[in-house]
Amino acid sequence: MSEELGTTQMLLDLLNLDGDDHARTDEDIFVGHTPSHTFGRVFGGQVLAQSVVAATRTVEPSRAVHSLHGYFLRPGDPNQNITFGVQRLRDGRSFSARRVHAYQNGEPILSMITSFQEPAQGIEHHDPLPISAPDPETLPTTAELIGHIDHPVAREWAYQRPFDVRHVTDAIYLPHKFEKSPEAVVWLRTTAKLPDDPALHRAALAYASDYMLLEPVLRAHGKTWVHPGLSVASLDHAMWWHRDFRADEWLLYVLHSPSASSARGLGTGQFYDREGTLVATVAQEGMVRLPEDSL
Repeated sequence: MSEELGTTQMLLDLLNLDGDDHARTDEDIFVGHTPSHTFGRVFGGQVLAQSVVAATRTVEPSRAVHSLHGYFLRPGDPNQNITFGVQRLRDGRSFSARRVHAYQNGEPILSMITSFQEPAQGIEHHDPLPISAPDPETLPTTAELIGHIDHPVAREWAYQRPFDVRHVTDAIYLPHKFEKSPEAVVWLRTTAKLPDDPALHRAALAYASDYMLLEPVLRAHGKTWVHPGLSVASLDHAMWWHRDFRADEWLLYVLHSPSASSARGLGTGQFYDREGTLVATVAQEGMVRLPEDSL
């Protein structure tokens, strides 16, 4: 199996939750798995995507997820499975609402409410594509930027992520001088083709949406991901899916940080397809602590 197929298969495996008919209260119960990686906690995007899959399993197939609002409550242990409890809050004529708790050791690590909708006709508009970006094929891959570094995190980011991420703005994996700006732009897509299931593509984008959201916070202050003593953790996450798309085709992720204060930074993001259509919007606040802030 090629490297690209292997990382995409890893994404498909973690989105393939197990049902558990014997552990049911007022919730539908599913179990998710975590692929091996070098970090000491579960990637937040994984828990979001698995929660979306769990909730999707409990609604009519005609209803697509259109929004989620969640809080990360505890770091997830990558050495344990995650149990997802889905509470069916409401099924109306057009919308369904679900509450999802992701559990480890009997405690929630994520609490999320998500909404689904039947297809509908209505008024339409969207923000135009704000920049003219070079084609992704002309930009270096993450492997080309940091694949030469003999470090487990660098190798994982370069070769084991299920998404091909290519920076339009300067990547900040390593220390270097760059223009301070609360903006970041990347192209991304899965490393291999996904099945033709729109619900799977929406869950996959939830996974990828957590990759870069706090990068504009760091860029605004001239910091990189390897700044000594940097501590970053996602606090909450909101996402709105506007239109259908494919996560295995190039999407432009346009990011901005409108504010940072009290050791928290806010990041927002918009996903556009190659035709310039806005397909999803994301927002996240995260804890961002630097050792010099405590002096």
